[in-house]
Amino acid sequence: MKNTIKVERAKMSITQSDLALAVNVSKQTIHSIESARFVPSTVLALKIARYFKTTVEAIFELEDTDLQ
Repeated sequence: MKNTIKVERAKMSITQSDLALAVNVSKQTIHSIESARFVPSTVLALKIARYFKTTVEAIFELEDTDLQ
């Protein structure tokens, strides 16, 4: 699953640690999501989207391989 978390963080000039603190996860979790090594739970995806004041669909996008 693709995501735009890194871009959204850059727009707000925040670090992975800042975002992690805001959504109550570790910096490593944010790094793993950004690197597409970890797919967040629905609750975490919603928290991230709410933090950035946007929709889950604006942050996360399914790839063709996710649809198989």
